[in-house]
Amino acid sequence: MTELLTGAEMRAHESKAIESGQVTGLDLMERAGQGVVDAMFAQWPDMQAGDHSAIVLCGPGNNGGDGFVVARLLKEHGWRVQVFCLGAPENLPPDARRNFDRWTDLGPVVSIEELKIDQGFKPDLVVDALFGTGLTRAIDASLDLLFSKINAHAARGDTKILSVDIPSGVCADSGRVLGDSLRADLTVTFHGEKPGHLLTHGLLAHSEKVVVVDIGLPQFQRHTSDTNFILKNEPVTPYVLRKSGQRHKYDYGHAVVISGPAAHTGAARLAARGALRIGAGLVTVAARAQALPELAAHQTAVMLRQVEGGADLKVQFADDARANAFCAGPALGADDVAAELLGAVLALERATVLDADALTLLAERPKLFTALHTSCVLTPHGGEFVRLFPEIEEKFATPPTRGPAYSKVDATRDAARKAGCVVLFKGPDTVIAGPDGRCVINPPDDSAAWLATAGSGDVLAGFICGLLARGLPPLLAAAAGTALHNECARSFGPGLIAEDLPEALPGVFRQMGV
Repeated sequence: MTELLTGAEMRAHESKAIESGQVTGLDLMERAGQGVVDAMFAQWPDMQAGDHSAIVLCGPGNNGGDGFVVARLLKEHGWRVQVFCLGAPENLPPDARRNFDRWTDLGPVVSIEELKIDQGFKPDLVVDALFGTGLTRAIDASLDLLFSKINAHAARGDTKILSVDIPSGVCADSGRVLGDSLRADLTVTFHGEKPGHLLTHGLLAHSEKVVVVDIGLPQFQRHTSDTNFILKNEPVTPYVLRKSGQRHKYDYGHAVVISGPAAHTGAARLAARGALRIGAGLVTVAARAQALPELAAHQTAVMLRQVEGGADLKVQFADDARANAFCAGPALGADDVAAELLGAVLALERATVLDADALTLLAERPKLFTALHTSCVLTPHGGEFVRLFPEIEEKFATPPTRGPAYSKVDATRDAARKAGCVVLFKGPDTVIAGPDGRCVINPPDDSAAWLATAGSGDVLAGFICGLLARGLPPLLAAAAGTALHNECARSFGPGLIAEDLPEALPGVFRQMGV
């Protein structure tokens, strides 16, 4: 997985590299500007030849300095370039001021207040180098209006918008908008993606594409005791999922899925199939007697166990240490018997995935919530998150007025700390956090859009349960299960239904080299 740096971490990393003498600020600014131009020509090759015009919007900080470099390089490439600056040039940071002066040898700099967006506004490109990752205040009304006009003009197809680091108005740590923002066709960022590029608010709404440019910074070194980091989710390495010919089925764990009553077993069956396909050595569905015939008619490799209530479940599994991972919630129900079953599962204190009805029970019955332990994984979607963590959701739903804004990462971390276990907050962007602050972002992916189908979440719960049974720790099991879930959807393509997800796994494993 790739580590994501917040805006503050990125600035501190740059400062440390400059202070150590490894690089100068001017070097970084020149490389950034060149990287922007190279990425632009790679994205739009037709812009390398012919007569083209650009308007470059430069802000009051080092992002503006990058913009002056871009303006100079485009001018040297034969473009007609106009530069507009926000704020007084004498207030620019030293390196940005040096590049301001270099540009003024080639052309004027005009105050951004004099930029007119009218029928005569027809640049091929608008370069947005206003705020970047350092934005901490809301965009004022005059800039809101300017952004709105530029967006409207670009939407007609006359002009491309390229943002330096992140579209101005978007918080780099959260992807949330502080007022209004420009909507970029291309965003070029440096060293690595930021959290705001991967969260739904930022990527989908404000930039069509994000490109990362290497500007020669050393690898970021985090203190070994610091667990408060954010990773971009990626498929696990194949060796984590491989099986050895020297081992037997119990070495890969025994996953137990708790079923709901008769006529409500489908979700449990989907979860069980997912756990089996992902490699759990054995999978059992535990159900009340009335549901067993229905389950038996649909299951072959999955075993069945009659469990009538919480006391019965304890008798069945308390002394069976080989049953090492449980999944409770898919179509479990929310009655007293379901609550007893959930309480008994939690009392075992084994690796446990809680989804759907189990989350409703946790929200409605505080004693069950207090029984959560560090081996649990909660998998709420947005509505379930509201019921479980209403005060956190209220904070997340409040429109931000300054940055760094409260993000889905913050909300998931706070939920994990409150629950004392891993929380997987589902959505187009899925965020997974542990109570120690470790966090993984699974970004939106249009190629996996067919996951928006009934039952896909039940399969995800089964994937995670199967990985827990195989011995993966909760955070890694949740992240790997989510990545494999997405890979199955991408592999199968349009027409996907939940039943297809487990059956797509063998092909995904082969592609991965498992």
